[in-house]
Amino acid sequence: MSITCENELLGMRKISEVVGLTLKEMRNYAKPGMTTKHLDEFGGAILKDYGAASAPKLTYGFPGWTCISVNNEIAHGIPSAKTILREGDLVNIDVSAELNGFWADNGGSFVLGEDIHGHQHLVEASKSILHKAIHSIKGGVRISEVGRLIETEARKAGYRVIKNLTGHGVGRSLHEEPAEIANCYDPFNKKRFRKNSVVAVETFISTDSTIANTQQDGWTLLGNRGGYVAQHEQTIVITGDKPEILTACNGIWD
Repeated sequence: MSITCENELLGMRKISEVVGLTLKEMRNYAKPGMTTKHLDEFGGAILKDYGAASAPKLTYGFPGWTCISVNNEIAHGIPSAKTILREGDLVNIDVSAELNGFWADNGGSFVLGEDIHGHQHLVEASKSILHKAIHSIKGGVRISEVGRLIETEARKAGYRVIKNLTGHGVGRSLHEEPAEIANCYDPFNKKRFRKNSVVAVETFISTDSTIANTQQDGWTLLGNRGGYVAQHEQTIVITGDKPEILTACNGIWD
């Protein structure tokens, strides 16, 4: 969406605060021995307290309030009473929601407890690359150049990117134009970021895989070459200078 008045900006700030704080609280609440279903229900209760509706459930009928992906799962992991979190797991939580006709999206990967499996470097790479990518965005910048930056920085850090998962426009629905803000350079994408528009920018930084494949459950995404992926995402308003990071309260850069 494009921000055309103060009320729209206030609406986006509010729902972005809701999803950001929900993500932060879920990350802090997660503990070894907890099921992902229990963690999801905790997040769902927070959204309900704010009067917000789960975006994946509302839009796609997703079987959970949030997406929780563990270890080799890249994204869209279904919360389950059978999935028990363990010390050192690589966990990704993605929270998106709607409130009063406004939609926002954010997510983040983290290591649960002690980093006994050595995932923290991957997590830090994803965080720092997203920060650099977002701060390169302003009105008039080519979308493809941000993809080039993400891919280049991933290679410098010793990683790859998932090429078929992208950021996107957001605001009046969960997915809007621009439909694809890729993690790699697309020479055919001639579109530019527009001032005052709202987008969700996300990184998918990978140890081995470059493509995410949907599993038999119809939701969970795994890599074509295995390994692990860290994802981080913020909803922002594009300006003529530094973007306004609407979901900054999620604390993924803290």
